[in-house]
Amino acid sequence: MTVGNMDSAELFDAGKKGRGLRARKDLNAGDVVFSESSFSAVVFDSLVTKVCHSCFRQQADLHRCAQCKFAHYCDRTCQTACWSEHKHECGAIRKTGKAPSESVRLAARVLWRVHKDTGIVSDSQLISVDQLKDHVTDLPEEGLKQLQTDVLTFFAYWSHGRKQHSVEYISKLFGIIKCNGFTLSDQRGLQAVGVGLFPNLCLVNHDCWPNCTVILNHGDQSALSSALHSQRRIELRAVGKISEGEELTVSYVDFLNLSADRQKNLRESFHFECTCQHCSEKISDDLMTATAEKEGCKPSADKVKEIIALSKEYLEKIDIARIDQDYHKVVTLCCDCLEKQENVLADTNLLKLRVFSITSEVLSFLRNFSEASDYARRMVEGYTKLCHPNNALLGMATMRAGVTHWHGGQIEAGHKFICKAYGILMVTHGSNHAITKDLESMRTQTELELKMFKEDEKKYQSMRDAALQITV
Repeated sequence: MTVGNMDSAELFDAGKKGRGLRARKDLNAGDVVFSESSFSAVVFDSLVTKVCHSCFRQQADLHRCAQCKFAHYCDRTCQTACWSEHKHECGAIRKTGKAPSESVRLAARVLWRVHKDTGIVSDSQLISVDQLKDHVTDLPEEGLKQLQTDVLTFFAYWSHGRKQHSVEYISKLFGIIKCNGFTLSDQRGLQAVGVGLFPNLCLVNHDCWPNCTVILNHGDQSALSSALHSQRRIELRAVGKISEGEELTVSYVDFLNLSADRQKNLRESFHFECTCQHCSEKISDDLMTATAEKEGCKPSADKVKEIIALSKEYLEKIDIARIDQDYHKVVTLCCDCLEKQENVLADTNLLKLRVFSITSEVLSFLRNFSEASDYARRMVEGYTKLCHPNNALLGMATMRAGVTHWHGGQIEAGHKFICKAYGILMVTHGSNHAITKDLESMRTQTELELKMFKEDEKKYQSMRDAALQITV
């Protein structure tokens, strides 16, 4: 699909929700509804030396801008592609002697773009940046104090000839970014690395059980001719069948939270009350708080209350141990916590799922794949009962379970998980995404190994053990 093509979506009055987008034709799972280049985007402060400021890929040995010594790029190609965005930023950083925070840098990039191209940069952009919601008047006291600090920093940093803007206008700009900024992930989808503004995407309303998902396509700058390069863009993709005239929705928050917690998050961050079906009817809340049942008996309310409090204490200690990179302590704490949760909390309980996720991740990092695989399997089984079948989080968790089982010597289960993950991520990410390409390679490799395993299990295990000795 051509970037910016809006043939599949149109703007409409969504009633109490305000503006919205709806389908102009029937869509199927995996269809790209539209793709959109960022109006402006920046890398997070904490990752400015580790992530390319053009394509937002995490890379080793990035090249630094020789002038401002702040921006980093994969190579000359990425640096050239980003120059129109970085030009004014480069001068401002050299003038002030240092780069400000990511929010100030993004606000400045947005305003430089507005000056260059106005608030609408193409015929397919349905709304100008200035028309986006800002909710400045809804900010709490602490939020207003931070806003005032950011505005002062902005005026010391930004310059554009004699053109001046009022405090009110710049405050509105920061409000727009706070309400509408979209978090950008790295090429593997494993870490949030930046934030960008995508005006058409901002028109897609929220639903906790949405019919679309958003992914970042990092583009392709590998061709020798720049005319063949594709730019960084988001893709809005259908996760199921959508009928013509149906509203397009995405989830602004993680679904794996209780409905009351999601509603609280949405009120505080986006200033609206969610009345979607899953919140109104508290769908899946019972599973997310479920207790274990053994031979028809459930634990007492007091026991459940005790284990919930204990689980939260353990998770705090686990988080501290992870920050300290004491991974063996993390495993010990996780195993102790799971032992206490067993026969009290069900495997779909959010507290138990979180411990499953951490345990499988850390054990895999420590290369204890055989032990990690059981926790990964139980995590995926829990997610499957809670999530939409084409949920990207479920797809990534299933991929992780597949790799864990594969490396743990359970080739049949590993291949099955990898195939399932591939089916999900083909819908949510598409065939050209780096994650899906990785999965395709894994699927081919595990298929070959599974065939070898079925033909001669002893020979397969011998070859696998030899390969593991080489990688250690």
